[in-house]
Amino acid sequence: MSGLVRAALHRIAHARSGDKGNRQNISVIAYRPEAWPVILREVTQERVHALFRHRGVTAVRRYELPRLMALNFVLDDALEGGVNAALALDSHGKTASFRLLSLEIDVPAELLPERPGETAGALHQTKQKMGGLT
Repeated sequence: MSGLVRAALHRIAHARSGDKGNRQNISVIAYRPEAWPVILREVTQERVHALFRHRGVTAVRRYELPRLMALNFVLDDALEGGVNAALALDSHGKTASFRLLSLEIDVPAELLPERPGETAGALHQTKQKMGGLT
């Protein structure tokens, strides 16, 4: 097993985002089962709150969905008063998932793709197509 390396969350996961009023949710989904424990350990309520504090977020709740290898975060007061009231260009908060995916985390080196810019999901799909999974 290799040591830990610092990498952006998007290297081992993808995300979805949605909104309801002034509340936003962001789901983070592991590309591979091996990444799930890393995501559980590294992507905490506290770290997500710190990442979005500049937007006025007052609270963050984390929900674990282990059968989906996903976390769902609910951020209160994240949308400047809500979709209809906000002056932000991204009034529905869709790009917030990209912000969360930029979070730097500690990842075992063997979970990362070999080529720069490639995601672990793309690597997994390529290996699957070729008939060999790791």
